[in-house]
Amino acid sequence: MLNTLIGARRSWILVIISIFSSILILGSAGSESSTATGATDGLPQGKQSTIVVEKQELLPGDAVNPAILFFTKKDGSTLNENEIANLNSLTVAIKDQAFGGAVAPAQISQDGKAALIVLPLATTSDTDAIAEKIDVVREEINKSLYSSLEFKVTGGAGFQADISKVFDGANVRLLAATAGVVALLLLITYRSPVLWLVPLIVVGLADRLAVTAALKASEVLGIPVDDAGSGILSVLVFGAGTNYALLLVSRYRDELRLVQSRVEAMRRAVSEVRESIVSAASTVILGISVLLLSLSPTTRGLGMSGAIGIAIALLFALVVLPSALMIFGRKLFWPFVPKVGQTLSGEKAGIWGRIGNLISKRPTRVLVSGSVALVIAALGLLSVTTGLSQNETFLKKPESVAAQEELGKYFPVGVTSPVEVITSNASVSTVVEKIKSADSSSIVEIGKTNSSITQVDVLLKNLPGSEASYAEVKNIREILADVPNTYVGGTIAKEIDASDAAKRDIFVIAPLILLLVFSVLILLLRSIVGPVVLLLTVVATYAASMGISWQLFDRLFNFPALDSGVPLLSFLFLVALGVDYNIFLVARAKQEIKTHGISQGFIRALSSTGGVITSAGILLASVFAVLGVLPIIVLTQIGVIVFVGVLLDTLLVRTVIVPALGIRLGEKFWWPGKAPS
Repeated sequence: MLNTLIGARRSWILVIISIFSSILILGSAGSESSTATGATDGLPQGKQSTIVVEKQELLPGDAVNPAILFFTKKDGSTLNENEIANLNSLTVAIKDQAFGGAVAPAQISQDGKAALIVLPLATTSDTDAIAEKIDVVREEINKSLYSSLEFKVTGGAGFQADISKVFDGANVRLLAATAGVVALLLLITYRSPVLWLVPLIVVGLADRLAVTAALKASEVLGIPVDDAGSGILSVLVFGAGTNYALLLVSRYRDELRLVQSRVEAMRRAVSEVRESIVSAASTVILGISVLLLSLSPTTRGLGMSGAIGIAIALLFALVVLPSALMIFGRKLFWPFVPKVGQTLSGEKAGIWGRIGNLISKRPTRVLVSGSVALVIAALGLLSVTTGLSQNETFLKKPESVAAQEELGKYFPVGVTSPVEVITSNASVSTVVEKIKSADSSSIVEIGKTNSSITQVDVLLKNLPGSEASYAEVKNIREILADVPNTYVGGTIAKEIDASDAAKRDIFVIAPLILLLVFSVLILLLRSIVGPVVLLLTVVATYAASMGISWQLFDRLFNFPALDSGVPLLSFLFLVALGVDYNIFLVARAKQEIKTHGISQGFIRALSSTGGVITSAGILLASVFAVLGVLPIIVLTQIGVIVFVGVLLDTLLVRTVIVPALGIRLGEKFWWPGKAPS
């Protein structure tokens, strides 16, 4: 069917239709990059902290997310009466921005050197809306604030505003950086001033359509996609799409050296790579779709959007790209125009052919050496710690975090992130008594109530985000465990629940990813041993990359820990995308083994695909590294781990260890079937 679309005139028609259709779709779409605006969109399903947010919506005034406005004197002295009066006048100036239209008077610290104003805002995951309100508040305050005073914004809303600023224009920067990296690497790979433009434009168009389609699907299905998810989606589409393009272009160039007709050459190229590309894309689609089983709504959103993105990348790689390449014919490869009769990539020794010959002579020694290297690299896993607090999310300390730490010098540190307990009205006194009996110095306040439930706030004694604060919250949960219909939430509780959900997800989702990938490999290879071996190499690559990356995070970047969601996402990307290179290599080996035998088949497969796989791997690794342009630690960590893992996979595992395994196992690699013939 695909071959019927390939033709001189049909290619023009198909490209024109694709361009105009894309323009229409993109023109009708909005500019949003996130649909995660609900109060619980970023919270794990069924956890206590999530239930608290849901029940807070039933209380008078809806759920409230406070912005803490923190004031001090520039010279560090005590606030005078006029300055305090000035602060109280500000509460009137900003009341229109408050949820409920009222702001309580300023609270003064015991030493009189600091003050805070609590600005209640509606609870939402829409960080842009929060940031806009806080910007208006800043403007109003700056109009009337005495010159002797300075202020900072902290609290939950302040943190959300800082998140919004991080992602303000982030997708544009990420897209530009990604496209720039891809363009540079394609230019180096093809060594042509024009060839690189075609796959770049096609993949770029696929990316924009993928983002649009994902956001539309999010709205229809009710699965939220956040800003981070949109960024990762673009990286996935660019990475996978250019990988497929490299494989197609390489095969097309070979076929142009065999036949004169560019139409026939492209038809043969598509026929040869179709199975590999479809199988590779299928593994990624199936693997990333498993994220739909996550407890986190935004992680489910990444699973949905990622699957849509890879499907669109596949469509453009096998339908649009061949036609686009066909339009320009051989001259597109200038100055290295392929001519009939030239040596094929798989027939000349080259560096990968020479490596293949060396591997075939000593496959066992290569296997042992490569395995030892991976084991040594994986030893870094033994010292890994996980669990970043909210305060540790940014690469550079934002205002909300700095203000929270400074505020703790003058007020109870827990005032910015109180523990929020929701209980039945009948159990309020029991809750208060249990907390007080455990620690008589605890600051407990009874908050909003309705006919059935009441919120009780408990101020933490330790800095939010510290290990001691986590212990406090866990202790409160233990104390209240036997009180019916009582749930403990708040910022620290959310972090605890997110960590627990991430642990559950990796134990549930990771095995399913392996099972799905294993199934695809069985269908492709018609073998059991081969898929097992290949899957083991992918897992080993993941372990080694995690070990190396943690050493970089710990010793070079000084990261306190891995984010709790990083191990699962890194595992998914490395396993699903890493298998792609397995498929590219082994699929070509299947073809070569038919006429050249197992040993020479793997050598020729390595010789013909080694350059492509290396180029594709370096490109994919570099694309993921681009995530580091955003000052969010979790994205930097994912980018570094995938960068290290893909390079390991490309330069060692896929191009050295796997050929050695194939040669060493021989016929056993294809058991219970037989080697291709």
